[in-house]
Amino acid sequence: MDYIIFDLEATCWEHRVPMDDMEIIEIGAVRLGADLLPRDEFSFFVRPVVNTLLSEFCRNLTSIRQEEVDKAEDYKKVFPKFVEWIGPGPATLCSWGAYDIKQTAIDCARHSLPFPESFKNHINLKTVFAERYGIKPCGMSKALEKLGLPLDGTHHRGIDDARNIAKIAQLLISGS
Repeated sequence: MDYIIFDLEATCWEHRVPMDDMEIIEIGAVRLGADLLPRDEFSFFVRPVVNTLLSEFCRNLTSIRQEEVDKAEDYKKVFPKFVEWIGPGPATLCSWGAYDIKQTAIDCARHSLPFPESFKNHINLKTVFAERYGIKPCGMSKALEKLGLPLDGTHHRGIDDARNIAKIAQLLISGS
């Protein structure tokens, strides 16, 4: 069984907006094999179609540049590539919190794409971490700090966050 550790970045603004107003702009994922070692990665920018201009807040938070999403394919093209990359074999999707899986379902509906049945087999690592350590749910960077692990790369970049979450997942899934 593979574990697909994925993280999304989406359009965002300084003020809170409904999730329906947000759109995925990056999908980052790391595949952990049955031995919990990283096998390969998936990293794609996604061009938003409703709110096409990234807010200054979003650009600063994610470090994603407008040019990067402008030249990217839209979700209708990128998401099937993600599903194909995951492959038909048994795999469990994992993310830090429930946001990523919920936003995936919203964007699938927005683009008239089926939400894969296999995606319903999802592990919320934030909840697992909080339960394991008897603490309130916390952010990924706080979890890394608690484990004595470095935050590698740029926080709030999909692929970098997926790599960092994968380090946490290796410990949680192995029971260490």
